[in-house]
Amino acid sequence: MKIYTKTGDQGETSLIGGTRVPKYHLRIETYGTIDELNSWIGLIRDQMTDNSQVQELLYIQDRLFTIGSLLAADPEKSKMKLPTLSIEDCEILEKTMDRMDEELEPLKSFVLPGGHPLVSQIHIARCVCRRAERLIVHLQKEAETDPIIAIYLNRLSDYLFMLSRLTAKNLNAVESPWTPRL
Repeated sequence: MKIYTKTGDQGETSLIGGTRVPKYHLRIETYGTIDELNSWIGLIRDQMTDNSQVQELLYIQDRLFTIGSLLAADPEKSKMKLPTLSIEDCEILEKTMDRMDEELEPLKSFVLPGGHPLVSQIHIARCVCRRAERLIVHLQKEAETDPIIAIYLNRLSDYLFMLSRLTAKNLNAVESPWTPRL
């Protein structure tokens, strides 16, 4: 199977189910952002030394591939059996965040992203995740979309924030609180 098909050379692509849409279509922008997020998480995973965190991130990457496949399918025309996302996937993130929270000092203010390159990369992934969530919410207004996707992305951005804090702690990086000038 060749990687290039030449079918997208005129600025259109196919959804699963055969529907042709422009490459700027909201559905394409949405799953492209999920792909970007997945790549950031891969970069973060490559730098993790804790095997349990590596496994968590691999699981999250799997879930993001599932989301991408759900978004790449035309809900009206696709007959292909696709992987599923469930509320249990959200609950896994919640339980993981609860465990992280037990290791962290209580948050008393907003935290400025930074302190270590890995922490900064996690914050970038969190921002990409928030953008993906906004795009999903927009897509839900225009097309049939599984509502669990937006819920999962909301939890995932929270997870990434918690991961940034825990990573900063584990690396002895300075967490800089935001102190607003009033």
